[in-house]
Amino acid sequence: MFDSVIVPLDVSSYGEAIALVDRLPEVGFWKVGLELFVAAGPEILKYLKGKQKRIFLDLKFHDIPNTVAGACRSARDYEVDLLTMHAVAGSRAMSAAKEALGDSPTKLIAITVLTSLNSDDLANELKIPLDLAGFAQHMAGLTQASGLDGAVCSPHEVASLRQKCGQDFTLVCPGVRPTWSQAGDQQRVMTPAQAIAEGANYLVIGRPITQATDPVAAWQKIQTEIAAI
Repeated sequence: MFDSVIVPLDVSSYGEAIALVDRLPEVGFWKVGLELFVAAGPEILKYLKGKQKRIFLDLKFHDIPNTVAGACRSARDYEVDLLTMHAVAGSRAMSAAKEALGDSPTKLIAITVLTSLNSDDLANELKIPLDLAGFAQHMAGLTQASGLDGAVCSPHEVASLRQKCGQDFTLVCPGVRPTWSQAGDQQRVMTPAQAIAEGANYLVIGRPITQATDPVAAWQKIQTEIAAI
């Protein structure tokens, strides 16, 4: 299970990112999101590659098909392991993005529903008539039909999405929190062991590790919990 946990580099500078990677040498899979990529650019990806780390480039592209395809075409040279876009960009945008990646080994996955949203947000703010679980299933189905490799979903939806989309569809779950950590701004959370048991391929676990008093001990504790499944 070593590489089933992805740790986010949720810091605002290249120097902070390097310090965190150096502090957690056992971590093999890192997430680079908008904050760090805007601050450090491709240099952080080169650094991680140089350390033989796997990379989840979580930029969540959401634009018209031509623009999203262009962004994916530009990202091909990074040769990251996972790249994200929003499923709500629509099937044309998703198909164009996947085509733009060509024969790249990068897996393109789509966000179904952000884990910071709950059912009330979906119904009252976004005025989406489906319930949260139904909307997540619909977006995952659209993602798969558009030729993408997988989806990002809450661990609460992972079992139903696994059943709907099959074993070859990659499912990445943020909103994973050990019982000994706080949920923070995540609305739909589950423990690492539970999420893996439900069918998740990868777990994104940030603050319980990176903001722990002893990040190394927190990382090892999570690995032990997952290994016990």
